[in-house]
Order: sequence, then structure tokens, then C-alpha cells
Amino acid sequence: MQQIWLFLLSVLCLCLVFFCSAEEGLEFPNFDGKDRVLDINERNYKKALKRYDLLCLFYHEPVPANKGLQKRFQMTELVLELTAQVLENKDIAKKLGITKSFSHYYNASAVYIGLEEVGSLYVFKDDRVIEFDGELSSDTLVEFLLDVLEDPVEMINNAMELRAFERMEEDIRLIGYFKGEDSHYKAFQEASERFQPYIKFFATFDKSVAKHLSLKMNEVNFYEPFMEEPVILPGRPLSEMDIVEFVNQHRRATLRKLRAENMFETWEDDMDGIHIVAFAEEEDPDGYEFLEILKDVARDNTNNPELSIVWIDPDDFPLLTTYWEKTFKLDLFRPQIGVVNVTDADSVWLDMSNDEDLPTAEELEDWIEDVLSGRVNTEDDDESADNQENPDDYVTEDTDESHDPDDDDDDYSDD
Repeated sequence: MQQIWLFLLSVLCLCLVFFCSAEEGLEFPNFDGKDRVLDINERNYKKALKRYDLLCLFYHEPVPANKGLQKRFQMTELVLELTAQVLENKDIAKKLGITKSFSHYYNASAVYIGLEEVGSLYVFKDDRVIEFDGELSSDTLVEFLLDVLEDPVEMINNAMELRAFERMEEDIRLIGYFKGEDSHYKAFQEASERFQPYIKFFATFDKSVAKHLSLKMNEVNFYEPFMEEPVILPGRPLSEMDIVEFVNQHRRATLRKLRAENMFETWEDDMDGIHIVAFAEEEDPDGYEFLEILKDVARDNTNNPELSIVWIDPDDFPLLTTYWEKTFKLDLFRPQIGVVNVTDADSVWLDMSNDEDLPTAEELEDWIEDVLSGRVNTEDDDESADNQENPDDYVTEDTDESHDPDDDDDDYSDD
């Protein structure tokens, strides 16, 4: 499924390049034909690592003979070239290198420096290797690389910055109160480097900001997405490993939003091979109402380690909406919630055909309890048969016969 998603999302890059006619002041960048992406091999990778503060490397198979696969590879190259072009200025160019490497002669070096998956994009910063697990489009990649170039900890110094921090309800974030940079802040900073840019770290040296957040000296608060109150990390002062271990234990949120910059990391972080998936357009009245219900359910069940709901706003992924509707046989103009098997995309969906009423938080919790107990199961053929006899309960979709990845390629090949 990841390969299908990557192909569909790559079309966005072509849209940026070829459909960019606009008035002055709103011109999308055109690829100018200049080669900026470097070819890396086992002889020159050490030199490249020393040359750049940040090295972005696409680790791929040799260029295939199949014309269709060649076109996909060319689209990926175009994403990288346009990204390098956009970021090319005298300040960033000295810090950032964008490269690609064939896997067939690079295997030994790849293992040595931490590359694990062919077809993935890696970023090298200092002694760290960061895998990019997002949508492979130029706009997403540019934003990602700029975030990695930033300091891993953002300072909160005044009331306006504090208000902005408090509105970031969709993000996992931590904030600590410290005396200054020469204090226990260093351990906090070192911990933040391990999670940059996927988890946001903030700090303050300002007493009034700390008072507003009820933070004591050397204390760190952890904010789970969509939760009203933070969790205080146990212990003061905290070591780097104290913070790292806590974040690793709590980073799978009860309700998390699928985002372009980390969509594959989220999708691969499944619960025993399944995801509870909710589709809801935040800008739509029904979608907004359903999202608020999901938040209530998440807040009531935040201490349940077995529950994690992936919220997808279809407006964020226009190129995938048709694919999802076809695969899951859903109308995504209405809110939906179901269970998806990440191996074969089999799914079971809560029946929400009533045009007047959305399910209450209590009804959703009852359905989720059925999911977690196994009473709602995408692999249970008997359950599917029962659902056919009782259509008011659940809608089950088996996509093995109805979904052909090649059909998706045909659907988008002329766009």
C-alpha cells in the first residue's frame, strides 16, 4: 500500500512543475533543468558528510528497465531537484546537500552509516540519521528540511509566544522551565535532538511563563495531542535518558492526526496489524462535530494504552481521497470510523448512514470496546456474514477482489 501512496503523492510534484502559470507574485517554482542533486557512492560519501551540516540522501534501487518504474523514479528525482532548487541560496546551500545513491554498490556503507530501507530518504545531521517518513513532494520535503535545520528547542519568552504554544493541540510537545542554558536545560536539549523534527520541544527561562503553565524549576510537561491537561514528567532534575524513555513510552497518542510530514511513520505504527481510522473534514460542520466527539472519547480513554485512533482529514490529502473511497467503499463527504487491516486493507466500518444524527461519545466507546475485544474483526468471515444479515450494525469491506494497485495507476496517469 505504501508504494501506491507514494506514486499518487508524487503526482503533486508534477502539478507544481508543469501547472504553474500565475501572475507575478504567485509563481510556483519551475524546475530550471540544472542538476543539483549529487550522486553519492562509497568513495565520496564521507566527503559529503563533512561538507554539509545537513545531508539529505535518497537511497534507492538501480534505475529499473521497466518504463513505468523509470517514470516513477524520474518523478522522485524531480521532487529532489525542485527541493534543492528552492532551497538554493547562499546561506542554506552551504549547510544542506541533497543526494541520491544506488543500493547495489552501497550496501556495506549503507549499513555502516545507518541506512536500513531501500526506497527511503534519510537526513544526516551531526551524529544522527533521521528517516523521512512523509509524503515525497517538494513542498513537504522543503518544510521538513527547514525544520531539521532549526534549533531543536524553541524558546517561549512572552505572552504572545505562549498563546501560540497553547493553540498547538494537534502536536505532541514538551516544555520545560530552566534557570538558563548552563543548567539542566542541556539534558533537555540533548533529548530534543533525538526526536527532531517530529516531536516539538519548547523551553522557557521566564518566571511569568512558567507560572502560567504551573511549571516548577527543572520541571517538564508533556502534552498529548487534543488533551486539555499535560502530564508532568516524574522526577527533578531530569536526565536526557529520563526524557527520552518517557517520550518513547507515550508518543503513540490516543488520538493522532495523519500528517503529510510523517504519514508513513504513523501508518506503520499500528496496533497488532490494525488501525482504528476516523475520516472527518474539520472545515465541514458534521466533520467538526464528529471530531469533537472523537476528542471527548480520547480524553476519557487517554490512560488506555491499547487505544489509538488515527484521524484523517480528507482535505489534507486530495490525491488520496478517491483511492480511499474506492478501497474502503466509503463516502468521505461524511464522517466515517472503522477498523483497517494494514496488511491487506480489509476493513470494518461503523454504520453511520443516519443522515440526522452522529454517534454519541458513549456509542463510539461501546463500538471501540468491541474492536479492542475482537468482537469487531476484519479477518472474521463469520462476522462479515452476520453483518450482511444485520446491516444496521457494521459495514465490512474485503478489498482483495475489488482493489488492484495497477488500476490506481491508470486512474491517475492522465492527470
